[in-house]
Amino acid sequence: MTASTIWTIGYEQATVASVMNALRDAGVEVLADVRALPLSRRPGFSKTTLAANAREAGIEYVHFKALGTPTEGRAAARRNDQSKLERIYEGQLELPEAIVAGAMLADLAGEKRVALLCYERQAHGCHRTLLRRAMLPDFSVVDLLPA
Repeated sequence: MTASTIWTIGYEQATVASVMNALRDAGVEVLADVRALPLSRRPGFSKTTLAANAREAGIEYVHFKALGTPTEGRAAARRNDQSKLERIYEGQLELPEAIVAGAMLADLAGEKRVALLCYERQAHGCHRTLLRRAMLPDFSVVDLLPA
């Protein structure tokens, strides 16, 4: 059996149009928002507007709040303290609601082409990579970079 693929995308320095184009070009069917707080100062990236833009692009939107980074983890990420982010996020993924959400995400990604969305442009410094490694270890990964 061939492993499934999971896509990831960050919207840092991107427009909604460039993110939607990258997702469509990759054939993504579901945008899995893995931010704890799906709010953004960047126009078009808060939950309601992002979901509407995704629908308009023919992409389903699902928010997985329990798979987001807690406040102290986001602070560690802003300080580029990767080891602290990893410790905090590991604890987040042990919570019952995160375990359930991770199982739902894995099921969805096994059936449809799913992209994990968070803020950071580069996946290596973002919790979405930690999430993928912990909850989707058998999936191959394609990190998308919006134009």
